[in-house]
Amino acid sequence: MAEGIAGLLAEQADLERQMADPATHADLAVARRVGRRYAELGPIVRAWDDRERLAADLVAARELAGEDASFAAERDGLEAQLGLAEERLTRLLAPRDPNDSRDAIMEIKSGEGGEESALFAGVLFKMYQRYSESKGWGLEVLDSQETDLGGYKTITFAVKARPAAAEAPYAALKFEGGVHRVQRVPVTESQGRVHTSAVGVLVMPDVDPEEVVINEDDLRIDVYRSSGPGGQGVNTTDSAVRVTHLPSGLVVSCQNERSQLQNKESALRLLRARLTALAADQAAQAQAQARKSQVRTVDRSERVRTYNFPENRLADHRVGYKAHNLDLVLGGELQPVVTALQEADLADRLAEATGGPA
Repeated sequence: MAEGIAGLLAEQADLERQMADPATHADLAVARRVGRRYAELGPIVRAWDDRERLAADLVAARELAGEDASFAAERDGLEAQLGLAEERLTRLLAPRDPNDSRDAIMEIKSGEGGEESALFAGVLFKMYQRYSESKGWGLEVLDSQETDLGGYKTITFAVKARPAAAEAPYAALKFEGGVHRVQRVPVTESQGRVHTSAVGVLVMPDVDPEEVVINEDDLRIDVYRSSGPGGQGVNTTDSAVRVTHLPSGLVVSCQNERSQLQNKESALRLLRARLTALAADQAAQAQAQARKSQVRTVDRSERVRTYNFPENRLADHRVGYKAHNLDLVLGGELQPVVTALQEADLADRLAEATGGPA
């Protein structure tokens, strides 16, 4: 552990020198990269400093306890604190997702269930909106297709950390990817019967433009007239943009902004995120470790979570999490669910690092 920490301390010192160099801030891409890595190392370095301080205090307390039994309680307390500090450091040093320090782009797409599925897509969007507010994150809608009843066929949005935020969005929201199943009485149901519908959620890291180079010759860009609510000007000009990435076949579209240029920028931002997610998928498959947290079809049988309204129950099927506080979760109190998923992921990463069972 000490050798690994020594390397991280040296890296942090080098990053501090780069941050003090005006040339670093002259290049926005370099400044972002250096700042992001420095922020990643901060908690690890602080945890190491705490561990070293407690270890030194414990040495002194043991010497005093050997001479005077009245210091035994202080020694025992420091031993317990040191154990906790070493556990925290071990957790921080576990192999991590390199995208955990990034912002996130999310897409919610209605699936099985028709209009009821679209309505629940709107419910999930509000849940993520309120959760983001509780975390101190900002939320920006990039594209949406509304239905007549106020639901969403699809809605794509970016979640961005503000300076005061303690955690980056992708680290928490990446586990939301997959099929979310809802069981409730739809507003369109006249006989009060409970229906089951499904909504798909996709989560991608929001990458910087210079990190994913897109050749303009690889793109086909189409413009068209926006549809749905949008106010004066939006539905009367060809401001919507559809971008097709020919090598991969990925297609993205944006129509929420008033100008064609703004919609093109949003579409390219979404394309970069999807290309990054696609590359991560291909790398995982090459290592025979296909990602389990995200699914590609919106089918009720491939669910990661169920929202049961009659029982006010939420169940995450990946980690066995269950709670009868669905109303609170939909109100934005999603953290206990996120924490359960993060703890399970950490256990897997620690087991992988040590070669032990998950």
